[in-house]
This record gives sequence, C-alpha cells and structure tokens, in this order.
Amino acid sequence: MPQLNLYVPERVACLLRDRARRQGVSLSKYLARLVLGETRDAWPRGYFDNSVGFWQGELERPSQGVLEKRENL
Repeated sequence: MPQLNLYVPERVACLLRDRARRQGVSLSKYLARLVLGETRDAWPRGYFDNSVGFWQGELERPSQGVLEKRENL
C-alpha cells in the first residue's frame, strides 16, 4: 500500500490526533478514512437531506418564445 506524507500546521496536527484518539483509531487510520470519504464516487453525506424537499412554491415553465428562423446549411 502506498504511503503518503502530509505537512500541516502544528495546531491542525493536534486537532487531528485528538479526533483520532476520541474515535479510538490511529492517526493514520483516521486520516485514511477522511481521504477515502473525500475521494469516493458518491453523493456527499447529507446531500439529499439538504436539497430534496426544500423547494417552496409551484414549478412553472416560462414561455419559450418564438423559434427563430435560421438559414439552411
């Protein structure tokens, strides 16, 4: 498995180590989960919760106007 090196500010490193500790996993495993979650080909978590059902009002299609006449090729 490839190994990646990552440089972050000290305060970010502390935050990441703390979050990994709270989840009971190694820092490496915690970071791997973050990366996999961001690179997965799927809808983001909560996407439909924040989009479907939020439309208010009626859907109306406005007039499309008159089709323009074009010259033949």
